[in-house]
Amino acid sequence: MKKAEKVILVDNLALELKEAKSVVLVNYAGLSVKAQQELVKRLKEAGAKMLVVKNTLLKRAAESVGLDKELLADDILNGQTAVILGLTDAVSPIQVLGKFSKEFTSGAGESVPKFKVGVVDNKFYDSLSLSQVSNLPGRDALLGQLLGSLMSGMYGLVGTLQSPMQQLVYTLNAKAGQ
Repeated sequence: MKKAEKVILVDNLALELKEAKSVVLVNYAGLSVKAQQELVKRLKEAGAKMLVVKNTLLKRAAESVGLDKELLADDILNGQTAVILGLTDAVSPIQVLGKFSKEFTSGAGESVPKFKVGVVDNKFYDSLSLSQVSNLPGRDALLGQLLGSLMSGMYGLVGTLQSPMQQLVYTLNAKAGQ
């Protein structure tokens, strides 16, 4: 790749990093081409995309955007690194990666891809935190749980208020039956 092409690539990558809602770095070593294609397809459905670029070019693009310095450490930017950009939702690509890594294993029997680090809504996450985020239910499920929690108090109140009326009705029915 010529130097001019690298400059254009870094500029384009920097623009995409800046616009992304989440940036996750994964180690995709051991992932077959067919599995990579399946992952790209699933990420696209979730409003994300997967890019494979040289670590040095990624580091330059991330530095120009001002991403977290922990993301750019040499021990993280080594080996086979893919960049997952969450374009529409910050969390759904992470959940897709989590589900995918449970389904697919490498030739050595390890789950792939493996989380390295990520930045979600301008907050740094290590691999353990990303794994925990990947296990969370989706946004709709969380909103449903919140709504259920809010409504449960109201249902309890209605039941408490109706209880004396029901007892009165039962008492009157018992008296009318005598």
